[in-house]
Amino acid sequence: MKCPYCNELEDKVIDSRTIKDGTAIRRRRQCLSCGARFTSYETIEDIQIRVVKKDGRREIFDRNKIRIGIEKACEKRPISTDSISEIVDRIEAKLTRGKNEMPSREIGETVIKELAALDEVAYVRFASVYREFKDVNEFMDELKGLLIDNSANINNKKQRNKKNS
Repeated sequence: MKCPYCNELEDKVIDSRTIKDGTAIRRRRQCLSCGARFTSYETIEDIQIRVVKKDGRREIFDRNKIRIGIEKACEKRPISTDSISEIVDRIEAKLTRGKNEMPSREIGETVIKELAALDEVAYVRFASVYREFKDVNEFMDELKGLLIDNSANINNKKQRNKKNS
């Protein structure tokens, strides 16, 4: 590595430490020519994932777009920013495993599943924008599906409680 003081290429590593949860390494180096010490950082190169939009365009994946959409859906709801950050991290981890491209539809559906588990109102808000309902009937069908899922979950909880009693 080139010394930032004398531009020589010969150095030795004095100390190495992992940082950022093991995703980077910090190295202290000493130039063998002038003796100056300096720090270098080694990180994993980010894989550029492309999102395939509905019209066929491709753009670079941007986790901030997911965060903004979730934050809008969760506005004025009792949901912490930590919860939102965790959801965004989970979604990004799911979507970026071994893929170079992904359809935007897959991202939207993953967000909807996460929001459905987190908060019904946030789920409905996001779904109403993402699914682009054509009329009130389509929106009502979505709500009916949500109500059916909830009643099934409530019945399952009641049955488990009876068994445990």
